[in-house]
Amino acid sequence: MRWHKRLFVAGVAGVLALTASACAGGQVRGAGGTPEPRASTGAPAGGQVNDSTFVYAPNHDVVTDWDPATSYSNEIIALSNIYEGLTRYDSQAKQAKPRLATEWKSSGDGKQWTFTLRQGVKFHSGATMDAEAVKKAIERTKDKKGGAAYIWDPVEKIETPDASTVVFDLKYAAPLDLVAASGYAAWIYDVDAVDADGEKTAGTGPYTIDSWQKGKENELTLKAFEDYWGGWKPEQYKKVTFRVTPEITTAWQLLQRGEVNFVERLNPQLFDQARATQGVQVKETESFQNLLVLFNTAEGPAKDVRIRQALQLAIDYDGLSAALEGAGHKASGLVPPGLLGHAENMQPKQDLVKAQELLAEAGYGPDNPELELSLTYGIGDEDQKLLVTLLSSALQKLNVTLQAKPMNWGAQWDLGKKRGQDIFVMYWYPDYPDAYSWFLNVFKSADKPQFNLSYLKNAEIDAAIDKLPELTATDVSAAADSYEELQRKIIQEEAAVAVPYVQTYQRALSSDVQGYTDNPAYPNVVFFYDLKR
Repeated sequence: MRWHKRLFVAGVAGVLALTASACAGGQVRGAGGTPEPRASTGAPAGGQVNDSTFVYAPNHDVVTDWDPATSYSNEIIALSNIYEGLTRYDSQAKQAKPRLATEWKSSGDGKQWTFTLRQGVKFHSGATMDAEAVKKAIERTKDKKGGAAYIWDPVEKIETPDASTVVFDLKYAAPLDLVAASGYAAWIYDVDAVDADGEKTAGTGPYTIDSWQKGKENELTLKAFEDYWGGWKPEQYKKVTFRVTPEITTAWQLLQRGEVNFVERLNPQLFDQARATQGVQVKETESFQNLLVLFNTAEGPAKDVRIRQALQLAIDYDGLSAALEGAGHKASGLVPPGLLGHAENMQPKQDLVKAQELLAEAGYGPDNPELELSLTYGIGDEDQKLLVTLLSSALQKLNVTLQAKPMNWGAQWDLGKKRGQDIFVMYWYPDYPDAYSWFLNVFKSADKPQFNLSYLKNAEIDAAIDKLPELTATDVSAAADSYEELQRKIIQEEAAVAVPYVQTYQRALSSDVQGYTDNPAYPNVVFFYDLKR
């Protein structure tokens, strides 16, 4: 996750991301004597009431944090259906579109933004969503300083001249329409009804919590918010269950049997099989989500930059990309294609001869003592498992033993925050469609690690990261140059990370489900309200 963020994160996003992130994903349910919900089977006639439950099968914990101000992990999928922002990013149009705001405008210098709010919107608590509620929600998120709250850092003051108008005065120019579309920290909520225990919700979205049983197979069920401002049609899904299914093969079997509707990731062999399976449809979309292999720069053997560089060179990037069979493509730098900052000239290559030379300089290798390294990665993620298998095989030739452990995201993240591994594998994706997230969250110095799980500390890199938002808003060419230089420093000079591939989302879902579109800005999110049978 952040499975990333995120993810998972990141993967968030993604949104988010991962998305987000940031950073894994799958679900199954039916523990503790609770009857297992059935996914929809067979399409009803047009307009007929849809009384079936939509079942999403992630391979990880569904919720790690219920607070919309601080949430920054796998729960992006659920919370994106419970909460809404002022805008939502349209990945096809490549721009923000109205959500709780119907229109907006910015001043010529980009330092003042005025949003006009949608009328007649109620929170799940029954309170009215108005300008003062928006102001309170964003100010509370800023004050909490958790998760992705940094997205509001440009905001100096929020004014509410009337109930339907919110004016943001910024310290420096920023794309606030995109910020407001973030998959994290941009939710508008009733501050007086926030429940960090997940017993009630305070959003404006189409769904609320029906039941939540952390750690159970059927972890979370959502139900329709009958007073949703968008209204309801008979064929829409009014109930959604997250059924945690760590093993991909199990999720595939459940999909074929009609017990789940959506599997967020299959391995290449199963995805090919899904293409030709009756009752199943597949979707493919290029993503903003990449895999990060983070090396412990603070302590242990990987503290030696030569060890980190050798590890980068030991990865079989081309072999991994080929083995993914379309599920991912070889990365070039930290920033995926489609985002400002992507560098075309940074594709990595395996070089075992050079890796052996670097290990020898550090006192390891075939003619030296064995080097043992610990690695953690997401349980149930076949792509990460493939990376680990190929890397372990390559390192064995260099007298390096990789002690790899698959873990649930929460446990992996807890261990990472304690610097409990030499190599941390996770996905990352942007919080909104901008590359800043990778640099601020993953590579800026921090006394207490959150997602900067290489533990990198470099004042020069920190200073350059701090300049990115304003530079992006005022001088795009200079921002692109800065992004490229930062990637050179982080990947080549510091060797804090290897970036093997960017994911291609390959989904499998029931053939009777209509309306599904992947949005890379909100990684792995299904907007259930958009679906019908």
